[in-house]
Amino acid sequence: MENIQTNSFKAWILAARPKTLAAAATPVLIGCALAISDGTFQWIPALLCFLFAFSMQIDANFINDYYDYLKGSDREDRLGPERACAQGWITLKAMKKGLLWTTLLSCFWGLLLLKYCGLEMIPVGLLCVLFAFLYTAGPYPLAYHGWGDVLVIVFFGFVPVGCTYYTMAHDWTWEVTIGCAACGLVSDMLLMLNNYRDREQDKLSGKRTIVVRFGEPVGRWGYLALGILATCLCFLYAFSNHLGAALMPLLFLAFHFTTWRQMVRIKQGKQLNIVLGKTARNITLFGLLLSLGLIL
Repeated sequence: MENIQTNSFKAWILAARPKTLAAAATPVLIGCALAISDGTFQWIPALLCFLFAFSMQIDANFINDYYDYLKGSDREDRLGPERACAQGWITLKAMKKGLLWTTLLSCFWGLLLLKYCGLEMIPVGLLCVLFAFLYTAGPYPLAYHGWGDVLVIVFFGFVPVGCTYYTMAHDWTWEVTIGCAACGLVSDMLLMLNNYRDREQDKLSGKRTIVVRFGEPVGRWGYLALGILATCLCFLYAFSNHLGAALMPLLFLAFHFTTWRQMVRIKQGKQLNIVLGKTARNITLFGLLLSLGLIL
């Protein structure tokens, strides 16, 4: 990659990792689709939910960049996308200020949302900020002790899907629960692939992910199972006459199987980053198909 001027605008854009914003948008999209299907959709809170999700995603990227570098995880043998602090694009002092500002921005969008969702959502917003730090920071970084998959299912499934819907409908239904679980499972494919790719480096860094703990087959088959289980959950929408939501995610499986086969064929190394991009595409496709099925 070309030389990046330290702390430049381009450096901050790279540090924000804009490609990850699709993963943040997908749960909000599904929450909005559930609200549309129930006739409770509102534009302003929907927009605020997207803004909160985007700023929290960037905040989490900055936090992970900063604390993984401090812990020595971003070594020269890193296989994933390059990190800003490790590459010297952003200084540690500047990154610390950056993650502070993105945290405050997320809190700002959250405060605006209170007008629509009520004070009962304050603890949820605080937990989002807290766990963004606890993921890689503190004396017991959760990602380093195998809790990453649980956190993804909660904070990329139940929290954004359910809270987006609740903000507009002030209710929670079993259909919302299915959407939360399906979105969380399919979102975890991205983390499972990351952990599968980094299994050797994580072992050296003392990062005890599920793949490190239980071996390569768990990552390989776990990735496939997450997509299948998410799709199977959508079949339950047939009981509420949402036949589109029950059947349209089946189209996702064709892409999922193809991507999984490529992952198994490559097995290790930086080439798995190609699969990473396709996995992000598949997650977005799943969200679009499920949302379209709910709306129709």
